[in-house]
Amino acid sequence: MNPRERRAARHLPTKTEAEAGPRPRRRKDPITVEQVVDTALGMIAAEGYDALTMRRLAGALDTGPASLYAHVVNKADLDELLIGRLCAELVLPAPDPQSWREQVHGVCAQIRDQYLKYPGISRAALAMAPTDLETMRVSEGLLAILLAGGVAPQAAAWAIDALLLYVAAYCLETSIARRRSADDDAVWVVDRAELLRRFAALPAETFPHTTRHAAELTAGEGHDRFDFTLRLMIDGLAHA
Repeated sequence: MNPRERRAARHLPTKTEAEAGPRPRRRKDPITVEQVVDTALGMIAAEGYDALTMRRLAGALDTGPASLYAHVVNKADLDELLIGRLCAELVLPAPDPQSWREQVHGVCAQIRDQYLKYPGISRAALAMAPTDLETMRVSEGLLAILLAGGVAPQAAAWAIDALLLYVAAYCLETSIARRRSADDDAVWVVDRAELLRRFAALPAETFPHTTRHAAELTAGEGHDRFDFTLRLMIDGLAHA
């Protein structure tokens, strides 16, 4: 089975051991897809997603690129495996028409927390066709929740795309800001006092609203802005 066939097989329901038949003999201590994903996630957690390359990953696994490509088709395939692994950690609630808003918010918050464990990894989720079974499980769960809440199917379908896109973008920006804040000359990116000082220094005649509402523009702790935006999106669906 070539790598592309292996990739396609990963998107099919897993056969039971009896259905699969006897396993072929394997060489001692082979590299597995699970090891590839574990090693890649470890690299991202330590150095960020931008540091992950197929060549560096092969080196971390103490093998050559050719051996790695026997298990992973390409970087896009690896991205899909990484996001699929994170999605496997998510707990999806049974759809409840009375609390569907909170349920959607909760799933999105879980995705956010998974992404932020691995700086920049949400970049891998952007422009990704949802074919991994675990990724599809999350989309299916969100769709079930939205439909239970009375959201029309077309609106629910597009809302899932918009919600996941926002979560990925939020996490990517957060990761970039945290990385930049590690540099002494870029601390202001996440420092509210410095932002307030810069806004206050603007000419009021040119920026009347910015100078007047500098406190509001820089307000928010933790994930306040994330929660605010999700509420806007979810409440918009309810009103529609």
